[in-house]
Amino acid sequence: MGTRSADSDLAASVDALRRVRDEIDRVVRTPPGLIDHLLTALVGEGHVLLEDVPGVGKTVLARSLAGAVGIRFSRVQCTPDLLPGDITGVEVFDQRSTDFSFRPGPIFTNLLLVDEANR
Repeated sequence: MGTRSADSDLAASVDALRRVRDEIDRVVRTPPGLIDHLLTALVGEGHVLLEDVPGVGKTVLARSLAGAVGIRFSRVQCTPDLLPGDITGVEVFDQRSTDFSFRPGPIFTNLLLVDEANR
């Protein structure tokens, strides 16, 4: 009985991943297998380095992936004046409560795109 349930769970997971791949593929055209690699990294809680010339849709691909699987997406634009607090967040003083509160940065997300990391 346990094997049949495991087989149906696996089939459902494969079907869900296929639907996600098809949804992303409708939004942006990618080289063969790229979406499968991204989904593998996402399921395995890994990292991906997308390297290409500007304007080929890397940001659209990342946004589409996050939207297709229903997770939060954030983007960091690397500039020479980027500070750690721009990524991690900052403590902000609230005059009404006379207390500090933490404003989380873009790193507090499920999928983070770091754009122009070579700067």
